[in-house]
Amino acid sequence: MNDGFDPLEQASLIVAHDENNAYDAVVPPIVQTSLFTFTDYDDMVASYRGEKVRPIYTRGLNPTVRMFEEMLAKLEGAEDALGFASGMSAISSTVLSFVAPGDRIVAVRHVYPDAYRLFGTLLKRMNVEVTYVDGRDEAQVARALPGAKLFYMESPTSWVMETHDVAALATLARSHGVLSVIDNSWASPIFQQPIALGVDLVIHSASKYLGGHSDVVAGVVAGSKALIGRIRAEAYPYLGGKLSPFDAWLLIRGLRTLPIRMKAHERSAVEIARRLQAHGDVETVCYPGLANRLPPGLTGTSGLFSFIVREGVNVRTFCDTLQLFKLGVSWGGHESLIVPGEVVLSQKAQPNSAQAFGISARSVRVHIGLEGTEALWSDLEAAFAAASD
Repeated sequence: MNDGFDPLEQASLIVAHDENNAYDAVVPPIVQTSLFTFTDYDDMVASYRGEKVRPIYTRGLNPTVRMFEEMLAKLEGAEDALGFASGMSAISSTVLSFVAPGDRIVAVRHVYPDAYRLFGTLLKRMNVEVTYVDGRDEAQVARALPGAKLFYMESPTSWVMETHDVAALATLARSHGVLSVIDNSWASPIFQQPIALGVDLVIHSASKYLGGHSDVVAGVVAGSKALIGRIRAEAYPYLGGKLSPFDAWLLIRGLRTLPIRMKAHERSAVEIARRLQAHGDVETVCYPGLANRLPPGLTGTSGLFSFIVREGVNVRTFCDTLQLFKLGVSWGGHESLIVPGEVVLSQKAQPNSAQAFGISARSVRVHIGLEGTEALWSDLEAAFAAASD
């Protein structure tokens, strides 16, 4: 564990101007090319043999993409990182690099819906078994780990926002020789550093807080050079989920403002969650920011949470009355978003799978954006007034 790692100190280095940029540009130029040429025959041979680490083809290595990967690795306190075209590409490539037919995975319950569907479709066809556990019950996790190949975590989990003692779970996994992986999209490297907590690999949907502007779809995984090297060698070239130079450039922009944005999201979300908790039309608020004490390793909270409205509140009317909150999937950008649980439960893909995420038909997931706390609260109050019987 890297107990001395300070993500905010690392963030200050990322914000700093890099004098190695071409033309001494404050913003690094985009290397928008599909391929790179060689000076002569021997140069090409040395590159193909791996004697030289240099770009050959952008699907394998690109300078702009590499800059983003190195920045993210610094933020996570990892040795290396690898960018992808989506969060699901990062998840699937990571998992498929370390499991084989007949293997077993242990996963915390209520994981990201598409990760759950990946486990229940493609991995099922490969005869890979998945055991779901309550990550808050360390004894249950310990019983499930022996013989497993990989332990997949989220903390907090999707929708219901269950938090775990990530360091304790990572220690359990390591004691059983099980590779530990965590989706850290919710907290970002600013509020949780899983590598420092002993986790082997950290995944992000970079479309969320890392990008922060809702204009890029991307993913990334960070970890040791050996583990990232295995993903780069065994899955990345063949599954084709490469990160484009332009998307990497957008992510570099996003990383520079990440600490400031995360603090702003947290500040508004905590206040709105507290007001919702006290509201007569709200039954339950699922948000770690309301806890008296955050679990070890989680130093702050982001803008994504869910709540359950009381019986009698018309969710359709509530959603349609909102003006600042827009109906939309994803999260992590500047805008405030809302997703009603009953819509997710109606999804035809893998019937009833949404119930595995702990979603109630009266639940609503919100992302608190950057529009301003009072304006957002006024929007919610007006919607409750219209939707209550």
